[in-house]
Amino acid sequence: MTANVARVADESADDVEALVYASINSALLQGKLVPGQQLVERELAAAFGCTRGALRKVLARLGFEGKLELEPNRGAFVPSPSEEDIRATYRARQVIEAGVVVSLCGALDAGMRRELAAHVRSEKKALREGRVDEAVRLAGQFHLILTELAGGAALVTALAPLVARTELYKALFDPSKATSCAPDEHAQIIAALEAGDQAAALATAREHLAEIEERVVRQARLRTGRDLKAVFADLAT
Repeated sequence: MTANVARVADESADDVEALVYASINSALLQGKLVPGQQLVERELAAAFGCTRGALRKVLARLGFEGKLELEPNRGAFVPSPSEEDIRATYRARQVIEAGVVVSLCGALDAGMRRELAAHVRSEKKALREGRVDEAVRLAGQFHLILTELAGGAALVTALAPLVARTELYKALFDPSKATSCAPDEHAQIIAALEAGDQAAALATAREHLAEIEERVVRQARLRTGRDLKAVFADLAT
């Protein structure tokens, strides 16, 4: 019995689902799964030592979040977006986030500045420690924090699915660079907002997203899939 199977066997139903979700989500954000790869239920159930019922709940959640594509009578697949899909998602982010930047420019109070600065420090720490999936998550969360400060929960609800999708695109097609440039670019955005320099804030925010978009598009090609047991052998331990 593998270590992850032994651990799952000792967990409650909720804990099992949380563990399986965290492991699959981590594998996606670390680029360990490839576009179009099928997540075969029997292989995953064997890898985690869990029931198919628990597994299906996790796959449904990931499908709802846009991290997997669920096809009736076929199963769950890692998304395989076209170049136009990728560009359309980034265009939508550009439109929303330009409005966020304009709203916040020159309007950051002391509490906002502390929150944003602390978040950037967390991003840098995750990168230093090699926690790739956490670095990806924090990089996306930075933009959601800005959006919440600018427009509240309703605007975050509109942006969050787009951020989740671009996080996945980045992990699938450009995992090697991780997000090493993101904290410095985020710090530049904060500085421009603090200074009330709308032109600089908009330019930095646009260039930040556009550079990632072009890198992802250039490298958006299918890679050879990996055996699911091998992918998850050490993620759930």
